[in-house]
Amino acid sequence: MLNLTEHKPGNHHAIRSARPDRLVIDDREFTSSLIVGARLLNPDWPVCALSDLDKDTVAALLDPQPEVVLLGAGDRPQFPSAAIQQLFLRHGVGLECMTLVAAARTFNVLMSENRRALAGLILPGS
Repeated sequence: MLNLTEHKPGNHHAIRSARPDRLVIDDREFTSSLIVGARLLNPDWPVCALSDLDKDTVAALLDPQPEVVLLGAGDRPQFPSAAIQQLFLRHGVGLECMTLVAAARTFNVLMSENRRALAGLILPGS
């Protein structure tokens, strides 16, 4: 497991460690997909793969009106369908797709910069 940070966050969530099948956010361990933002933590996001993304599951990412959404999945870069990418474009929300570990690391950086960002972190077997 890759440890991502040792210090205590300010007033936002921090991803402490990540691997493709497990995350530690603050002091809680997760083994299913979730959405995390500065003060948002939704551990009930019903997505197991990028192919599970649809208008409803994407709405959970867009409704909080972030400036950017990180989609993290697996251990190699993957991208959602063009139709899903268009949903982000129509809402004026940036979309960055990367591995789960890279998304976790990037999320922590964006939080340290006080950015309006969310991460949709997809773990298999959710």
